[in-house]
This record gives sequence, C-alpha cells and structure tokens, in this order.
Amino acid sequence: MPFSSSASATQIAADKFISQSPDLAKYFLTAEGEPLPVGTLLKNPELAETLDAIATHGASAFYRGAVAQAMVEKVNAHNNPGTLSLNDLSGYQAKERDPACGTYKQWKVCGMPPPSSGGVAVLQTLGILEDLQRKSPDMDLATMPPKASDSGAGMEPSARAVHLVAEAERLAYADRALYLADSDHVPVNVWGLTNKSYLAERSALIGDKSMGVAEAGVPPGMNTVLAPDRSPLRISTSQIAAVDDQGGAISMTTSVEAAFGSHVMVKGFILNNQLTDFSFVPSENGKVVANRVEPGKRPRSSMAPTLVFDRETGELMATVGSPGGSQIIEYVNKAVIGLLDWKHNPQEAINLPNFGSRNVGTEVEDGLVSTSLIQQLKDRGHEVTPIEMTSGTQVIVRDGTGWAAGADPRREGTALGD
Repeated sequence: MPFSSSASATQIAADKFISQSPDLAKYFLTAEGEPLPVGTLLKNPELAETLDAIATHGASAFYRGAVAQAMVEKVNAHNNPGTLSLNDLSGYQAKERDPACGTYKQWKVCGMPPPSSGGVAVLQTLGILEDLQRKSPDMDLATMPPKASDSGAGMEPSARAVHLVAEAERLAYADRALYLADSDHVPVNVWGLTNKSYLAERSALIGDKSMGVAEAGVPPGMNTVLAPDRSPLRISTSQIAAVDDQGGAISMTTSVEAAFGSHVMVKGFILNNQLTDFSFVPSENGKVVANRVEPGKRPRSSMAPTLVFDRETGELMATVGSPGGSQIIEYVNKAVIGLLDWKHNPQEAINLPNFGSRNVGTEVEDGLVSTSLIQQLKDRGHEVTPIEMTSGTQVIVRDGTGWAAGADPRREGTALGD
C-alpha cells in the first residue's frame, strides 16, 4: 500500500508515540526515525495472513485461536498493560440493531441508533429545522442557498443558514451529552428524542440571536435523573459508501479512535483505543452519567452513516457518511442539507465549507469562509472559532436511472463506478 498523498506522512510525523511502539516504528518510520517518504510501498504480510484466515474460517479466526492469543499477549505485556482475556474475545458478539429513522420534508432518513449518537442527533437537527420552516416559511433552508464567498474561496452558506443549523445542532448535542449511551445498559427512548412534538418544543428556543450554550430538554419517556457527559470531544474515523446493481447500499463508518488507535500492533493490524469514547467521570452531584464505563458496555460514538429514502415510494435516494469524531454529526448534516435543500450534486455538497456547533461555540472551516460571514455570525451573538474541519465525507445519490457520487478532497478518497 503506497502513501497516496502527504496526509499519511503528516499524521505520522505529528504522532510522538509511533517511535515508542516498536511495531509501528518498524512499519511507518525509516531506520533514522523519520516518516517514510510519500510514495513508499508498504507491505504487510501479517495482515494478509490475518485477512486470509478470516476469509477462510470466518469471524472465529479473529476471536479465537492464534490471532486472539496474540492480542491477549500483546495487551497484557504492554508497558501500560490491560487485562484482556481469551474469554473476553470469544464472548464478544456483534449486534444487529434497528435503525433510527425519521422524516425530513418529503424524505425518510435512517441512521445508526445508540450506542452511536449520530443517527439521533442528525434526526433531531433535521426535525428542528423542519419545524422552523413549518412555523415560518422564511426560515426554510431551501430558500437560502449558498452563494459565492466575498473572499473568493468558493461557495459559502449564508449567515442565516449557518445560524439556524448551528442552533439546531446545539440543542441536539445538549441532548446527546445527557441521554445517549449504550441502550443495552441505559434506557434510551429514540422516539422520545426524535418525535415531532418534542422537536417543536426545542425549535421554539431558536431566535435571531445565538443561545450560547444549550441545555438538554426533557423528552417524553426519558430518564432525567442523569448527569451530562463532560468528556472532551474527539476526532478520528474512516468512512465508505457504496451501492451495487442488485439494490444493495451501505454507508459504513469505522474507527480505531485516535489516528493510530492504541499504538499497539498485532498480526498486522492496530488495536483501537475506543474506550476513550466513554465518560471516565461516572457521576456528578449524585447523578450518574449515561455514558459511564460499565462491564460489557459499548462506548457512545458520533458515527452517523445515513441512508435517505423517498417517503412515497420507499426508493433509496442517497447514502451519506463521514469520519471526523464528534464533528461527524456536523459534517453529515451539512451534506444532507446540501443535497436535499440546496439541490447540490454530491461533490458540490461535500465541497461546501464545514460549519456547525457541538454546543461549545460555533465552528466554521478555517480558510473556506469569509470574514464577512464570521462577522455576521458574531453580530448574531455567536462565539465563532475558525478551525480545521477535516471531514472525509462520501456521498452517493440516485441520479435518474443511475448514480452520482462525490468524495471529500480534504482526505484521501475517490468516487468510482462501473
């Protein structure tokens, strides 16, 4: 596998822990400890053997036998050892869950349910925005398409559109921090969080000025005796979208958490550090945190792989997703709005500047928005932070009798078809 751009080399150079991991250093660094040059051909025969074993013997080749033994030994012999056991691996089961689905205008939108927060947060954001339109047609995002930026950087959304989306996301992220976690361990009423009446109550909180920091609401059927999760917001994931000629479609988001996971390499692959998606503060003021660490519990993520359908026909219209840690929800919202409200093609929707709010100020993509837009947001009371927003959004959209696709230029990715 050759490095296809400087992105991989940049990540390697910025990671101070690679040099402390013998396996990663051998794979990614020169003998002098420098990142391998862009274009270097990387060979990973151990990974090939692992994948061949899984292809031949199924998942049991990963969770039992030599691969499992190697994982257990590496984790327990680490200088910061864990307590992973063969029983932990053999007892693991992947779970199939019902998707989180809702409606937005003439579309049905489905996403990942808890323990991911992404599907619920996207549905909440879109539902709040739809209710704003219902109350006042001049707040319909479809009436405020992006225009050429004063800075000459390309198209950018209007200050009003950014304001409405950011405020809706602020409310969704506030609920996310309080209620969303592994529904096998914490009762999570997805219907209560996404039903139209509750979202109408939430939309009523949005005015001409930013609310600053939103508070969680009180949706029907939810446990309000919880403390909010104040864990830091993290960023690192991968995404792929695909459709086939048999009617199948996928939006898959996958992660090892940090760019190089736990920096532990076994049998050619890197172990994740997904435990950092938990809240390590289990309670606050006598109230438990929904996303606290518990045995057998899956940590909350922000993954938001999304499928869009025509409400009348049930026909698949789009598959959307992005990496980006806790910013995934912002990226997917922008892409969906770009496709559905602003009628952009997939590449145009992806290329729009990223923006939004994780309820910690309002974020805009540094270098892709104008100073005029930033000032207009500040005039509306937003605390604006221009930051690097490295999405990796992938979109496939039904285009007549075929498909159109786009891949994010911010990362390594390509749209292909036959």
